[in-house]
Amino acid sequence: MSAKHTFITDVVVVGAGLAAERSAIEAAAAGLNVIILSLVPPRRSHSTAAQGGMQASLGNAAMAKGDNPQIHFEDTVKGSDWGCDQEVAKMFTETVPIMIRQLDYWGVPWNRVVAGKKRLPSGVEIEDTKDKEGLITARDFGGVAKWRCCYTSDGTGHTVQFVVDTVVCKMNIPVHDRMEAIALIHDGETCYGVVARCLRTGDLNVYLAKSTIIATGGAGRLYAASTNAIINEGTGMAIALDTGLVPLGNMEAVQFHPTGMPPVWILMTEGARGDGGYLLDKNLHRFMPDYEPKKKELASRDVVSRRMIQHIRAGYGVSSKYAPQHLWLDIRHLGRKWVWTNLREIATIAMNFNGLDPAKDLIPVLPTQHYTMGGVRTNKHGFAYGLKGLFAIGEAACWDLHGFNRLGGNSLAETVTAGYLIGKEVAKYTLGATQKYDYKLVESFVKKEEERIKNLISGRYGKENVWEIRAAAQQVMMDHVHIFRTGKSLQEGVAKLQELYKRSLKIGLRSSGKGANPELAQAIRMPGMIRVSLCIAYGALMRTESRGSHFREDYPKRDDVNWLKRTLAYWKEGADLPTLDYEPVTCPYMPPGDRGYGEASAHAAPAKGK
Repeated sequence: MSAKHTFITDVVVVGAGLAAERSAIEAAAAGLNVIILSLVPPRRSHSTAAQGGMQASLGNAAMAKGDNPQIHFEDTVKGSDWGCDQEVAKMFTETVPIMIRQLDYWGVPWNRVVAGKKRLPSGVEIEDTKDKEGLITARDFGGVAKWRCCYTSDGTGHTVQFVVDTVVCKMNIPVHDRMEAIALIHDGETCYGVVARCLRTGDLNVYLAKSTIIATGGAGRLYAASTNAIINEGTGMAIALDTGLVPLGNMEAVQFHPTGMPPVWILMTEGARGDGGYLLDKNLHRFMPDYEPKKKELASRDVVSRRMIQHIRAGYGVSSKYAPQHLWLDIRHLGRKWVWTNLREIATIAMNFNGLDPAKDLIPVLPTQHYTMGGVRTNKHGFAYGLKGLFAIGEAACWDLHGFNRLGGNSLAETVTAGYLIGKEVAKYTLGATQKYDYKLVESFVKKEEERIKNLISGRYGKENVWEIRAAAQQVMMDHVHIFRTGKSLQEGVAKLQELYKRSLKIGLRSSGKGANPELAQAIRMPGMIRVSLCIAYGALMRTESRGSHFREDYPKRDDVNWLKRTLAYWKEGADLPTLDYEPVTCPYMPPGDRGYGEASAHAAPAKGK
C-alpha cells in the first residue's frame, strides 16, 4: 500500500474538540481502542473559544427557581422556530444536568451561588438564598424563560476543554494532531475509515475502523467575517458530502451572533447581555426595547441580529475606525469589578485588539457569522444517513437539536451531552460489529488522493489561484447569503458560486512542497468548501419562507403548511449543484406556535433611534 502508515482501530474520531473528546471517552470506557485525529492540538480546538456558558436546568440561582428539563425543552423548541427534532431536544434537556454535574466532578470550576440580595441593572432586586450557597449558579441568556446558563466567568469553553482533555490524557487515548482527514473510505454501503494527510510531512495515512465519527466543528470560514477559528472550514461536512451518499441537513440555517467585534470579528459573549449589557446606536440610545419590549437584548439571536441590521438600515448605525457601520455594546454600568471578573476574557480581547477598556469604553459590535445549525444528517442516535459505521456529532452534525436557530449556551452543552449519548451508541454498534477490510478498495482511495495532490502541484488542470478563489467565495456568502436574503440575491450568489466551483477544479499551485504547505492544504479543501457553500446558498434559495435564522425578505413569514420539513442536500458525481430532498419535521410534544419574541415583522417594527 502506498500510504505511509496504516492504523487499524475500533473507533476513529475526526476532530478533537469537546464533542469529539467526550465521545472518545465514552467509547474508550467501553473497552474499545480509539484514535483521535485533529488539525490542531486538542486544547487549540474551537471549543475553547466558547465563552458564555452551558444551558442546564439546575434551578440553583434566584432567577432559576422552578426550572426543569421541560421548560428548557420548550425554550429550545421555540428558539429553533419549530425546526428541531423534538425527540432529540427531549433527550438533550433531560441529560444535560447530569453532564454539568459530571464536569463538576471532573474539575470544571463553575461559578457558584453567593447568598444575599442583589440589584440587577434593570433595577429588579433578587435574593440568592443561604440554602443554595456554593451550588453551581447560572446567568441569563437570550430566548430563555429561566436563568440556566452555567458558566466559568466568560471562559467556559476554555475550562471545560482543558478538563475533558485531561480525562482523555488520563485514559491514554492517542491523539494524532496536525492530521487532516481528506476522504472517507467506503464501498457504497459501509464506511471503513479515512485517508488522512499529515500537515507536517505531507504523507498520506490510512485509519481503518469499525466506527468513524465526524466531529470537525462548523463551517464559519465559508464567510469572510466569522467568529469561528480559521480551521472551521466545514471539512468534515465536505468529505461526507463527497461520498454522494451522505446528505447534509438544513445547511441554509446559519446563525449570526449579534455581537461580533469589528474589525477582527472576535465574539463578545452573549453573557455580556445576559449580565445586563445594552445595545446602543449612534445617538447612544438603547434601541432594542423599541423592537422587543419584552425580551429586549435577550430575544433569540436571530431576532436580535435582524433588529440590529434593521436599525442600521434606518440610519442609526455608527461609522468609526472599527467598521463603516456598526452599533455599540455597553457594559460600563456593570462596574469595573464585575467586568474584569465575570467578563474578563472579552475585556482582555477588547483591550488587546481595539485598545478599549469595557469598564469605561463602549465596544463596537455587529452581527457576525457564528454557527452552522446544519451538518452531516444523523438520526437521534448519531448514525449518519447513507453509510453504516459512520457517525457525526457536535456542530459538524445535524442531529438536529437546534433546528433553524440555536439558543445561546445550547451548543457547548450539546458537545458533552451528545458526546456522552452518541458515544454510548458508537460503543454499542462497534462492540457488535465485525469488519473485514478490502485492501484493494483502500488502496484505490489512497491512489485517488495521491493523484489529486500530484495534479494540484503540477497544475495539470489549470493555474487558478486558490487564495483568490477562497476570498471570492467568502465574499459571495457575505453579499448574497447573509442575514437578510431574497430570491434574486440568492440566485445571483448561487450562479457566482457555481462559476467559482468550476475554477476550483482548475487550481494549480505556486508552491511545490508536499509537506508543511498551507497553499496545498487549502487547495485540497477548496472544491469541498464551495460544494458546502452551494448547499447553504441553494438550500436558502429553494426554501421560500422565513424560519429562525433563515430570513427571506420576499417570504417574511414562517410557512408551517409547506415548509415544516428538513432540507437534505446530496452531491452527485459531476454535478455543479446539490440535489435537494426533504423530510418532515415532526412535533410530537409541542405543536408549532408563537415564539414569544420577534412578533412584529422586521419590516414593520418602528425604528425610534432617539
